[in-house]
Amino acid sequence: MSSRTLPLLFINLGGEMLYILDQRLRAQNIPADKAKKVMNDIITTMFHKKFLEELFKPQELYSKKTLRTVFDRLAHASIMRLNQASMDKLYDLMTMAFKYQVLLCPRPKDLLLVSFNHMDAIKDFARESPSILAQVDETYQQLIEMYTPLSSGDFQLIRQTLLIFFQDMHIRVSIFLKDKVQNSNGRFVLPTTGPVPHGTQVPGLIRIFSCTGEELTRLQFNNGGNYTGALREGSFDLCGERITKLGTNMYSVSRPVETHMSGTSKNSAQHKKVNSAPNPLAKEELNLLAMLMGGLEVDKPGNTDSGFRVNLFATDEEEEEALLSRPDELSYGIINIQATQDQQTNAELAKIMGEFPQGEDHPSSASSKGDDLLAMMDGL
Repeated sequence: MSSRTLPLLFINLGGEMLYILDQRLRAQNIPADKAKKVMNDIITTMFHKKFLEELFKPQELYSKKTLRTVFDRLAHASIMRLNQASMDKLYDLMTMAFKYQVLLCPRPKDLLLVSFNHMDAIKDFARESPSILAQVDETYQQLIEMYTPLSSGDFQLIRQTLLIFFQDMHIRVSIFLKDKVQNSNGRFVLPTTGPVPHGTQVPGLIRIFSCTGEELTRLQFNNGGNYTGALREGSFDLCGERITKLGTNMYSVSRPVETHMSGTSKNSAQHKKVNSAPNPLAKEELNLLAMLMGGLEVDKPGNTDSGFRVNLFATDEEEEEALLSRPDELSYGIINIQATQDQQTNAELAKIMGEFPQGEDHPSSASSKGDDLLAMMDGL
């Protein structure tokens, strides 16, 4: 497992999260000043200096549930609130979008270009805030210093680590289904057309050489695809043309996204959710996680006028139905923690996470199940 995979995973998932939230904020006609504050607060939290210093240290990937918890906290770093079903959907969209990008990368090193596309977009979101731009530029430099010296083999190991991380995630996304790049079972359809990776030739020719290096014969074969020559290489500089479109924004207000979970009966799932008793260990496990990550509980001030909720579904009813019908294998509701191991390896990260800025306003209504980590879990 590559020890330098975590920063790329975090930055690319964070970029996808910002794309999706930007689309939903526009679709729900959230006032521009509030939408801008949400984006700026999340980006400031993402690029918190001490957190990134810890993130860039060579280390193994976090578990799926731990990573989801980090993004829960990140999404609620501002005045915006997400109910659990919307947060589930947001995370599903983030992970499936980046999984598709990893699969489509023409060569492993292009993962860095995908990351730079996300960074370019993040920089554009924060273009009116010089202090945030300085944080983003510093992260650019860290990415360049860490990843540009790596070999093709190093990037291949990073790519394989990411694919292992995503291998059991098969959430169907409406955009992918409509574009016919995803099957009904949630697996992606990889193309056999288009440009070949930079530095390679279109397949279809076998050349046989003598021991002295002289070309003896050439054999043609059917490559089974409709390939074209490679595009020029994208820029790995701070500012440059990336060439690849992977990692750019595929969402718009007129192109909403939906997720679907196959192979599960909604009625049976709802019955199970309603009638099963909550796990008595759930709150204790979340309390332990909160302690390890520096205390995630957030006091809720009395004035909640400036806070607002974002729904990633068309209606509140759809959101509630999605919460009830979510299969257990996709639930991030209970986080299992190996306390001794996590406390030893992530003590510094726990301290830094505790220093993340808190959201200014946290609605206290019963519908806002995502106000903070413990409140979200107590609502299950």
